[in-house]
Amino acid sequence: MMPGSTRELLTPATRMGVSIAIATGLYGVSFGALSIAAGLDLWQTVALSAIMFTGGSQFAFIGVIAGGGTGAAAFTAASLLGVRNAVYGMQIKQTLRPRARQVPMMAHVTIDESTATSLSQNSLAERARGFWTAGLGVFILWNLFTLVGALLGESLGDPAAWGLDGAAVAAFLGLLWPRLKGMEPIMIALAAGVVTALAVPLTAPGMPILIAAAAAVLYAVLSAKRGEQATEHGKRQEIDGGMQ
Repeated sequence: MMPGSTRELLTPATRMGVSIAIATGLYGVSFGALSIAAGLDLWQTVALSAIMFTGGSQFAFIGVIAGGGTGAAAFTAASLLGVRNAVYGMQIKQTLRPRARQVPMMAHVTIDESTATSLSQNSLAERARGFWTAGLGVFILWNLFTLVGALLGESLGDPAAWGLDGAAVAAFLGLLWPRLKGMEPIMIALAAGVVTALAVPLTAPGMPILIAAAAAVLYAVLSAKRGEQATEHGKRQEIDGGMQ
């Protein structure tokens, strides 16, 4: 009974979820230390990690705070990056069909890692196992190691002496880099960087990232319209060719 039970628990989805949870959770140490360096205290750091719980948004939040931005600007920047989780949530809800009482907890642990682990599985049962293993595993370990990092950050003293005052930006770039696949994402990132650099000396802290985000959204809207126009033009050519 025991060997069979062990095999049932350690399925490919759960093994993947555990490995991702450990790797991602350990990275929480850096967030905890950087949050302290940005000026948040221990309990603010722990609360932010537990409540916001999405790595990219958390790093964006403390990046704006570290740059002297307002709380409103930091929250807006974090929210823009958190929009993707809403898209993930729709995918997961449609795939797993959770019960109503499960939805609040599922929504909270719907992140890049839990979504990727779940959707990469073949069967519905494995998708559910992968989602919960990765989601809950990352949540527990991320918050645990955030606390460790925050405690270490408090003991380091002046963050500038250790280079932590600029580390939030470096950490965020580390999250961004793997997503730059293809020419279009690279060009958008470069354009956003130029817009940000131009806006820094002219606007209040926290505003450059919002302006760059708005420019990226505008580009996406214009690109979508150009795509629709090209499709309609192609259809008209097909119709005209068929009539001839």
